[in-house]
Amino acid sequence: MDRLEDYTRTFKSAPKKIKAFLRRQRWKQALIFFFFVLLSLGFWMLQSLQQDYEIELSFPVRYKNVPPEQAFTPTPPQNIKVKVKDKGSVLLNYTFGRKFLPIEIELKKLDPAGGEFKVPAKDIESDILKQLLSTTILESMEPANITLKYSPRKKKEIPVIFNGDIIPDAGFFLSDSVILQPNKVEVYASSALLDTLKFVRTQYIKIERVKKPISRQVNLEKIEGATFVPEAVMLSAYVEEFTEKTLEIPVFSHDLPKKFTLRTFPPTVKVTCNVPLSRFKDLSENDIELDVKFADLEQNTSGYAPISIVRKPDWVKEITLSPDKVEFILEQNTTTP
Repeated sequence: MDRLEDYTRTFKSAPKKIKAFLRRQRWKQALIFFFFVLLSLGFWMLQSLQQDYEIELSFPVRYKNVPPEQAFTPTPPQNIKVKVKDKGSVLLNYTFGRKFLPIEIELKKLDPAGGEFKVPAKDIESDILKQLLSTTILESMEPANITLKYSPRKKKEIPVIFNGDIIPDAGFFLSDSVILQPNKVEVYASSALLDTLKFVRTQYIKIERVKKPISRQVNLEKIEGATFVPEAVMLSAYVEEFTEKTLEIPVFSHDLPKKFTLRTFPPTVKVTCNVPLSRFKDLSENDIELDVKFADLEQNTSGYAPISIVRKPDWVKEITLSPDKVEFILEQNTTTP
């Protein structure tokens, strides 16, 4: 209690001590000094912003309706860098928070036989000035004009491979493989590049805790110098709730020579597996086949042989055997037919 009372008195006296500190003459002088420093700094910044400066801005370039069968050499510029001049306050507006619209270049009417396409500097300058204030002076552009050299590319059809992970929620499984539609796309590129392309992957995607069928569009991975048609495919995946089922399955040795007779203990094992709810009644003992290899019997000294699963439906998941080894007796027949 004494310590609590000390804390209480200290807390109550704190405001008084702070007020006393602020009333000291030296502290008042320091506050006045900092106030005038900040005021001077503010006036200096306002004065500076009224002066003219030069800065560099970047404008993105967007090429519209690019024919996939045409290859550009070299790669067309993706940005145009410009130097502009204006008051500091205006340039500050360009620098912070302002995004410039792309300069759009229409390429729909390119000559199928190839050639050269030029975008005049005045057209580029006009598009840039539309996004600048009237007081801003455009000093220079890089590049000043755009010249596109193009030639026909060859075409090839290649398969699409899914690149990603689809993770069902607990108690659910993928009831089938992931479906991509279309599963093949056309790729336009140079002959040398086409020879190296055997397939194209989708961009990596990860979908977790899936409880129901999904369908979504996925873009293809970009490859420098190649154009895909289409550039995206539709991904479909089906999941289903699974349940557990247990069966009694006999054990055989399918490669056992005729001169031997195999006796296993037990003669059957419990097979526990996960099956889709919709196919629970479809699974029977005849759908799963167990085997003990003769090589494991012939050289065995322990008297126990491992069991392997040689046949099961694709839609059966996570099989466990109990036991997974059987005790056996290998007898040689006295008469062999």
